[in-house]
Amino acid sequence: MKSQREILTPQMLRYDDFDDRAETRYLPYLMYFHRADYRSATINTDRLGFRISHGATERGSVANPPQGPVRLLAGSSTPFGIGATDDGATMASRLWSRYAPSVPWLNFAGRSHNSMQELLLFLMHRELVPEIDEIVVFSGLNDLALSRLPDAQRGDHGGFFNCGEYFDRMEELRASHRKAKRGFGRRAAGPGDEPHVVPPLADRIAYAVDLTARHLAALRLLSGPTGARITYVLQPLATWVRESGSPEEKAVFGELDDISNFWELYGDIATLETGRRYADALRVACEAQDVRFLDMSPVLAESVTGNDWLYVDRAHFTDHGTEITSRLLAESLGLS
Repeated sequence: MKSQREILTPQMLRYDDFDDRAETRYLPYLMYFHRADYRSATINTDRLGFRISHGATERGSVANPPQGPVRLLAGSSTPFGIGATDDGATMASRLWSRYAPSVPWLNFAGRSHNSMQELLLFLMHRELVPEIDEIVVFSGLNDLALSRLPDAQRGDHGGFFNCGEYFDRMEELRASHRKAKRGFGRRAAGPGDEPHVVPPLADRIAYAVDLTARHLAALRLLSGPTGARITYVLQPLATWVRESGSPEEKAVFGELDDISNFWELYGDIATLETGRRYADALRVACEAQDVRFLDMSPVLAESVTGNDWLYVDRAHFTDHGTEITSRLLAESLGLS
């Protein structure tokens, strides 16, 4: 018997294959990135792993950019387009082909990336896109979600997804090199040695905002010579937009809740109140750096009804959700 997810969002089976952990592509410094030269009816990537964007008459990607200036849509899995039925239905493609087509848009997003990884992705591939007109960072959820990790895993630059596996493997490697030493005491504590208490929500919001501000400051320095304008858009988690979704969302979300621990891990950040508190703090941080800021959740909430099917899960859009969000993004930012 088919699940509601398979019936309502069959494209997600292709994303499951794309995200196959057995095929994870580990990269120095960045930790991981998308599978390169991936081909399917749903998703296609270039030789570097960036998703291909569609304009009205042409296509492009970071490895194969069009001539002249471009606009970059950066961030994590939502702007990458998890949930879209094909490459032409992603946010970068809808902006390029319809809502802000005066300059080509390239998909510069990284699946499951935090703000540090978003910054590193730009640093590592900056030379491939010499003329940049605009950078829109559509992000924010992952830094807040990862703020619950222990200090030892977050380090100075923020935790990343599946970092527990990384630290476990590194400890195994260290242990293989470790020799018994007399009189020098026990080894230093490792990331998993101390019991972890999740910090209070207010502290986690402050932590995520501080990380974002630091990484935006670095992005401004790196992009400064191009003259590109930077805008930070707080992505709209489904529960930051409205408390109850469409009938299709209820069916899929209920099914996902039965097989995941979403509410146990993220229930406190998934409320409307948390979304507004986080947005208010990010707005102040962006204004201090002269970076435009947009909280997408209330903009989207004011433009949809309870029957609009926006999400394939609580973070990623349907094609309809992407279409509405792309239009509202272009209108809100005055992009043509």
